[in-house]
Amino acid sequence: MNKHTDEEINDAAARFEQWADALEPAKLEDVSDLREIATAANAMRAEEARLREAVQIARGHGHSWNRIAVALGVSRQAARQRYAEKTTA
Repeated sequence: MNKHTDEEINDAAARFEQWADALEPAKLEDVSDLREIATAANAMRAEEARLREAVQIARGHGHSWNRIAVALGVSRQAARQRYAEKTTA
């Protein structure tokens, strides 16, 4: 999965924002595409956390890996491998 923690990624994003904001207007380049990447990456991390929580809740309610896999659109094995160690059920 990710090689960096969310904290490391957020720190890097904050450093990028400081760098982008500190550029002199004469040297300012369009970094909107880089900002969009950072925004999309943050959204993906948030959605992944939301998905992990939903899987945990479903497991807590007794749903099988088969049913969770159908909801995810993956195989039972893929669902279990991706989320089993991240859930307590």
